[in-house]
Amino acid sequence: MALKKLRPTTPGQRFRVAPAFDEITTATPEKSLLAPSKKSGGRNNSGKMTMRYMGGGHKQKYRVIDFKRTKHGVPATVKTIEYDPNRTARIALLYYADGEKSYIIAPSGIQVGTEIVSGPGNAPEVGNCLPLSDIPLGTIIHNIELQPGQGATLARSAGSYAQLVAREGRYATIKLPSGELRMVLVNCYATVGTVSNSDHMNVKIGKAGRNRWLGKRPRVRGVAMNPVDHPMGGGEGKSSGGHPRSRKGLLAKGLKTRSKKKHSEKLIVNRGKK
Repeated sequence: MALKKLRPTTPGQRFRVAPAFDEITTATPEKSLLAPSKKSGGRNNSGKMTMRYMGGGHKQKYRVIDFKRTKHGVPATVKTIEYDPNRTARIALLYYADGEKSYIIAPSGIQVGTEIVSGPGNAPEVGNCLPLSDIPLGTIIHNIELQPGQGATLARSAGSYAQLVAREGRYATIKLPSGELRMVLVNCYATVGTVSNSDHMNVKIGKAGRNRWLGKRPRVRGVAMNPVDHPMGGGEGKSSGGHPRSRKGLLAKGLKTRSKKKHSEKLIVNRGKK
């Protein structure tokens, strides 16, 4: 994916770095794979705002993505590479040999006309979905299941990937994007390759209005509030506010929030980056 720097014809375009959308092959999504997407604007069933900084945004349709890839042994051809407003990665429309259609998260480097397949015993090529027991060690993977048949949950956002580093008995060890080493059952499925749109991290929004189109309202810093509204509020002039805390007084930097009693705790080999 390429980026484009726009001419500074307006203040909003002066610092904007926009996606070029070179890889997108169609602007019209597959109608049979669309679902309605309702926005709450951060309000609950009685209309009270329970989540701040949400609201507005462009109307969107949800694209139904196949995270399970259960059509084993049936080859599929990539028909289009499309933009998805609900996620950072690009999506690919597959036409299966038996006539069925489905969307998947597009791996980096996949093109229209590429033939991919899922299921055990297939070649570990980009876009193919295989159990971890069939993938060679050292392979770069994404869309990884945590429970067999659950569907992909790990390494799904733009440019992310994990690496299969070891296999022993019932478990395979994978290195996640965070640096964490984690054991996953070898009969869980993963897709070979990296998620597309790796340049997403370098995009610059350019103006506040574009964030409003994304459904984000302005966020107020805790230091700018009064003491009654936030633990970091108050003080004379621009005072920093002491230790960073949440609105409820919990430490915001470095406080561990994961439960030590979580059942999957024993599957984590190494927490990764300190």
